[in-house]
Amino acid sequence: MKKYKSIACISIIFLSACNTGNERRVDEQDSVAMCVSEGMPSRVAAVKNVQNEILLGADDGKMVLIKGGDFRMGSTEFADAQPIHDVTISDFWMDEHEVTNAQFAKFVEATGYITVAERALNPEDFPGVSRDLLVPGSAVFSPPEEQVNLNNHLQWWKYVPGASWRHPKGPGSTIEDNDPVVHVSYEDAEAFAKWAGKRLPTEAEWEYAARAGKKDQTFYWGNDLKPDGKWVANVYQGNFPTKNTGEDGFEETAPVKSFPANAFGLYDMDGNVWEWCSDYYRPDTYKNSVKDNPKGPSDSYDPTEPGLVKRVQRGGSFLCNEQYCERYKAGSRGKGEVSSASNNLGFRCVSDQAPEAE
Repeated sequence: MKKYKSIACISIIFLSACNTGNERRVDEQDSVAMCVSEGMPSRVAAVKNVQNEILLGADDGKMVLIKGGDFRMGSTEFADAQPIHDVTISDFWMDEHEVTNAQFAKFVEATGYITVAERALNPEDFPGVSRDLLVPGSAVFSPPEEQVNLNNHLQWWKYVPGASWRHPKGPGSTIEDNDPVVHVSYEDAEAFAKWAGKRLPTEAEWEYAARAGKKDQTFYWGNDLKPDGKWVANVYQGNFPTKNTGEDGFEETAPVKSFPANAFGLYDMDGNVWEWCSDYYRPDTYKNSVKDNPKGPSDSYDPTEPGLVKRVQRGGSFLCNEQYCERYKAGSRGKGEVSSASNNLGFRCVSDQAPEAE
């Protein structure tokens, strides 16, 4: 049985150390008992300390062995996905589907983890914004009532107080166990992966797995948007952003494995929710990429928001269509600021070792 230190336990340790004055010497190795300005630790410090002690968990999500090989990475349709280049990938294991609400709930129950969307906002990070507005929450797709031009995405995204993985559309909304978990920032996804004894995929691994041996295809599943007249991924149908007709059976997230798996046995590598990758985002990454198992650049740079740290996202979401967001096409790349989340953003994990038998 693994043991986790509770916040209460940490507070008691701090209290015992700080109240003894000169009677007790605090050793350097006794870091938990170190006094902070000769006082009690802040709530933020205590919570962070708990989260830093995440131990190996028991995620029971099925993984698929992805045999390594060579492929052509990138796309001629997107400037930041060029040049197309040769890449060699080693064997690895990948979650067969996106991490679900049930899996994430197990992680939270075991560790007491608090997602970024559930934490208070630091006023220093938002100069000029009223403190009354700095409450926990996240971005939620909120379609306008009338058609708008598509040059300003803030017209259909709203910051909703109380929105989180537990309440995807805000207070009062609920989740389904088999839907992909959403409203997870990069930090949240990385914490889950650490707990599960896994890691987040590189974007090269992700694209190799999504292509599943196919070459020069428009979409990861082939060249036709609707093979044999059927939708094979959860994407947007209708007039974006005002009306998603739900022709594919879903207006928002779909339970994992609702659509056919690819040739490698992986589900939802297109659409449903965006998925975090471990690589920093730069539009010029491929100009300097190595061939064998590339892990991306050493830093982040996005000329549209040069002051923000961003990581790569892959696969598109239920909001992608040919009218606005075509980043569900093969070889395309997405990006996201590392502390941001939304109700169309999730993740899946990979591992260099075979999962333990149940």
